[in-house]
Amino acid sequence: MDERKKELIREYKQRPLQGGVCIIRNTVNGKYLLEIGPNPKGNQNRFAFSCSTGSCIHYKLQKDWDAYGKDAFTFEILDEIEQKETQTPEEFKADIEALGELWLEKLDPSLSY
Repeated sequence: MDERKKELIREYKQRPLQGGVCIIRNTVNGKYLLEIGPNPKGNQNRFAFSCSTGSCIHYKLQKDWDAYGKDAFTFEILDEIEQKETQTPEEFKADIEALGELWLEKLDPSLSY
């Protein structure tokens, strides 16, 4: 393996981790699915891929996905945080979950999938 490839791998492994809260909204009936966890950009890419292929991203959405189609759904990253250098993975996970709880308090639970 050449040095440039090794350097890219090292940089990738040393990058700060991201976590966050994402929401998939059904624009027809107002229901939503909140996703809380690491890699919100990855969730966004997965949603875009599922729309481009016409496949449903999550089993909880399947019934409405079939009824209303992919265009009835939107994806948004509500909040993101970056792991601090001093944080353990467990502490970072707890911070992400706390952020998710804050967002859950702002949303109507009766509209959740």
